[in-house]
Amino acid sequence: MLDALDRKILRSLQRDASLPLSEVAEEVGLSTSPCWKRIKRLEADGYIKERVAILDRKILDLGVTVFVTIKTNQHQEEWLREFARSVADIPEVVEFYRMSGNVDYMLKVICRDIDDYDRIYKSLIKRTSIFDISSSFAMEQIKYTSQLPI
Repeated sequence: MLDALDRKILRSLQRDASLPLSEVAEEVGLSTSPCWKRIKRLEADGYIKERVAILDRKILDLGVTVFVTIKTNQHQEEWLREFARSVADIPEVVEFYRMSGNVDYMLKVICRDIDDYDRIYKSLIKRTSIFDISSSFAMEQIKYTSQLPI
């Protein structure tokens, strides 16, 4: 179970995982050794999966976000395995979900421009049988965070 100090540590690391241990410890009200032990336990228990740098998409010329909805009439386990493998091979697909409701799958694609997305789209439909695919282009990102509400 997480206690209040664990939650403070996790919130601090979510804001900035590059903080020196001494700053995290000071922020949560611990000395460095107990703070380090808690961080190591949180990593070992799987609460902290990885530490990453969040890059600026626009500077990297990746300014287009596309939400792709997919409907299929294939609901066999083998089809899903093959489809998942195919999608995993497309680096521009940064998120991939199996959905409930009217849509079977949703992808979030980050790419340079419409032509770049068209290349990704053609690659996607070539890989597996899809009943219906629809793409929506994000006009503006109003909120983005990688921080979980803990």
